[in-house]
Amino acid sequence: MLEIIKGKRLVFVGDSLNRNMWESLICSLKQSLANTSRILQVSGRREFKTQGFYSFYFQEFNSSIDFIRSPFLVQELRFFDKDGNPRETLRLDMMQDSYRKYFDADIIIFNTGHWWTHQKIKKGTDYFQEGNQVYNKLEAVDAYTKALRTWAQWVDSNIKSNQTRVFFSGFAASHFKGGQWNSGGSCDGETKPITNETYLSPYPWMMSILESIIAEMKTPVFYLNITRMTDYRKDGHPSIFRVPEMQRKPGMIQDCSHWCLPGVPDSWNQLLFATLLSSYETFS
Repeated sequence: MLEIIKGKRLVFVGDSLNRNMWESLICSLKQSLANTSRILQVSGRREFKTQGFYSFYFQEFNSSIDFIRSPFLVQELRFFDKDGNPRETLRLDMMQDSYRKYFDADIIIFNTGHWWTHQKIKKGTDYFQEGNQVYNKLEAVDAYTKALRTWAQWVDSNIKSNQTRVFFSGFAASHFKGGQWNSGGSCDGETKPITNETYLSPYPWMMSILESIIAEMKTPVFYLNITRMTDYRKDGHPSIFRVPEMQRKPGMIQDCSHWCLPGVPDSWNQLLFATLLSSYETFS
């Protein structure tokens, strides 16, 4: 993998599930090297938390692997209204301005999905914006479609496909039982994957929209369809063990959407590696 990306910049752009995949790749590649002294952290933990950017530079291979936080891919705006109350809108027609940090990368892995299930998104009132218009009410499926079309148009207009490989990582399944993350949802005690397919979730509507939009693009996009494979792995989440030193308490918030490492995201990176390997000669 490091030979394939030698002299190149690989960037993950999206939400914390893409960060999960980025962490998996960094850990795997570090473990493959006998000498890790030439792997440099480009930015510190404080900068990562405040600016949504984190990077490791593999000096021996002159390559960097970055994560850039952009949970919607499009721009969320925060401001104060005329009465001094904090407001926010999501500009469905505008890419998040972080694109300036990655538009010229050699490999870009995008994702978005999990933030589109949050309550304010589902409610869809006075939040979605196009131009100067803020919709009084817009369904999440329509907003997601508009946002992805903005992303697709940006990729087609700004990415040179002979220089940059574009990937899109699909929706990773969550396994909350008895509620969501903020309403008592749990997944602790799960030790085995699902084996009966009748217990799998319906295919997410977001991925059907994504697939139709990718099919219309002129830029080749490699779709990492991880949705089905993750649905089986109800046993792969951190649940109550996300912070090992935390004291276990009844009713504590559980993490049933991200993934343990080593674990499921390693398989996503195997798919990425296989795709890059199959086109290594044309990409090098």
